[in-house]
Amino acid sequence: MAKYLAQVIVMGVQVVGRAFARALRHEYAASQAAAKARGCSSQESAAASSISGMSLQEAQQILNLSTRSPEEIQKNYEHLFKVNEKSVGGSFYLQSKVVRAKERLDEELNIQRQQEKKQNAET
Repeated sequence: MAKYLAQVIVMGVQVVGRAFARALRHEYAASQAAAKARGCSSQESAAASSISGMSLQEAQQILNLSTRSPEEIQKNYEHLFKVNEKSVGGSFYLQSKVVRAKERLDEELNIQRQQEKKQNAET
């Protein structure tokens, strides 16, 4: 009985392991395709995400952005920063999330500018 139970457990672990590996490969391929679609080097963007601890999509959601124009980023940042000030009854936690989101988006804009400079220098 114990032998059969051990076999069932081993087979279950193998199935879950294969499914996990397949999902991981699929997610990696999807992230590579998304990086190519937005015209950004995935290594630099991934490094910026790991440093800031926030993904680009999360930063855009926090600042309620549809585009990544510097003017819109600054406008939404200033509004949300003022609304969440502790002196007016806001939340320091939310205010810090707003600051981190702006930092992440600024870093992404810097990466894009650097890539444009490289492309212009090559042509």
